Amino acid sequence: MGLLSSSSRSLTSHQNPPFTAPNAQNLRDPFTNFCNTSNLLSTRRFQSVRVEKQGDSLNDAHHNQVLDFPGGKVAFTPEMRFISGSPVERAHCYRVLDENGQLTMSSKFKQVSEEIAVKMYSDMVTLQTMDAVFYEAQRQGRISFYATTVGEEAINIASAAALTIDDPVFPQYREPGVLLWRGFTLQEFASQCFGNKDDYGKGRQMPIHYGSNKHNYFTVAATIATQIPHAVGAAYSLKMDGKKACVITYFGDGGTSEGDFHAALNFAAVMEVPVIFFCRNNGWAISTPTSDQFRSDGVVVRGSAYGIRSIRVDGNDALAIYTAVNAAREMAISEQRPILIEALTYRVGHHSTSDDSTKYRPVDEIEWWSSARDPVARFRKWIESNGWWCSEDESELRKSARKQMLHAIQVAEKAEKPQVAELFTDVYNVPPSNLCEQEKLLRETMRRHPQDYPPDVPV
Repeated sequence: MGLLSSSSRSLTSHQNPPFTAPNAQNLRDPFTNFCNTSNLLSTRRFQSVRVEKQGDSLNDAHHNQVLDFPGGKVAFTPEMRFISGSPVERAHCYRVLDENGQLTMSSKFKQVSEEIAVKMYSDMVTLQTMDAVFYEAQRQGRISFYATTVGEEAINIASAAALTIDDPVFPQYREPGVLLWRGFTLQEFASQCFGNKDDYGKGRQMPIHYGSNKHNYFTVAATIATQIPHAVGAAYSLKMDGKKACVITYFGDGGTSEGDFHAALNFAAVMEVPVIFFCRNNGWAISTPTSDQFRSDGVVVRGSAYGIRSIRVDGNDALAIYTAVNAAREMAISEQRPILIEALTYRVGHHSTSDDSTKYRPVDEIEWWSSARDPVARFRKWIESNGWWCSEDESELRKSARKQMLHAIQVAEKAEKPQVAELFTDVYNVPPSNLCEQEKLLRETMRRHPQDYPPDVPV
C-alpha cells in the first residue's frame, strides 16, 4: 500500500495498527555513526590509468593486479560476481523519542534549551492551526488552492531550528514551517494566499507559493525537483565566496525520480559543495506509493551511489530531525561536502485541496498515522516531561493562534489586489514590444467584457 517500512524495530508503534506498521532500528550514536562515516568514493583525481602488480610471486593468489583508476584503486578478481540490487538489511533509521515522547535507550542527541524547545512546539501548533484555517477558507471558496503539512510538522520546524538565517532555503511546497520559524508572519502568509497588494509575488503565483528575500527563502515553484539543482548552484557560490553557511533544499520521494535530482546529487558530490538534500519520504507522491516509485531501499542509499554521506531519520521525531540537520550543517560547512537526509514520515492530509486521498489509500491507514505517530503530540509529551509545558499553556496557545490566523485572513481578504500592470513587470528592464502589445490587448478585453473579470482588480 505504499507504506513506509524498514526492517528494524524502533519505528513500531506501541499500538496495534490496522495494517503492517513500519519499523526502523534506532542508531545509538548519530555522531559516531553519521559524522565519522567515511565516503565510499574518494574525490582524489589521478593523472593516469595504469595497472600495477602487487608482489613478484606468480603463485601468490592474494596479490592480484589492481587498477589505479580515477576515484581509487580497484582490485581485479577472477570471480564474476554481480552487486546485489537488494541489501540484506535495510538502512537503519535514527530516532531519539519514541511514540510516547520518551527518550529511547542510550539515545544521543543535540541538547535543546527550554526556550528553543518551547518555540519549536509553539510553531508546530501554529503551523497546524494555519493549515486548518486556510483549508477551511479554501473549502469556503475564499482562496483557490491550498496544501497542508499535516503529519510533517516536525520536519518543517525542527529542521529550520537547526539552521541559521544565513543558510538559503530552496523549498518544494510543503515547508511553510521553515518560513514560519524564520519570522514570516501569519499576515504575510495570508497576503500571499489571497494574492493581494501586500503579496511579495504581486498576485502572480498560486496560493502556498511563498518566497521571501528577507528570510533567505527562495520562491516555491510547482515544477517538481527543479529547486534541487538550483540549490547546488547556490551552494557552489557559497563555496566560491568562502561563506560559512550551507544551502538546504527540500523535496519529496516523488522528486527523486526526476532527472534534476540525480544531476544535482552528482554535481554536488563532484564539486564538493555545502548543501543538504532533505527528502521528505512521506509514502505518497500524490497517488503514487513509494512501492511504485523505486525498488531501492528508499532514498538514503542513493546518496552513497553518488559518493554522498547520508542518513535516514524518523521524520516524526523533532529531536532526531534537529540533531541530524545540526550535524549535517556542521559537516557541510566544515568539510565542504553535500549531505543527504531521508526523513521517513507520512502525509496525513490530502495532497492538496484538489485531491481526495481516500480514493487511493485506506482511511484506517491515515487514521493510524494521525493518532499513533503524530509528531506534534510526541514532542509535547517530551516538553511536558521536562516541566516546560502544561495544559494551560496548550489552551492559551491554540486559542491565540486561531484568533491571529482568523484576523490575518480578514485583513488579507479586504486588501486591494495588485494593479493589472504588475502582470508585466519584474522580468525586463524595458518591456519588449510583444509584451506591451499583450498588456494593451488585455486592457481592451477587460473593458469590453468587465463581467468576466474580478471587479476588485485595479485596471
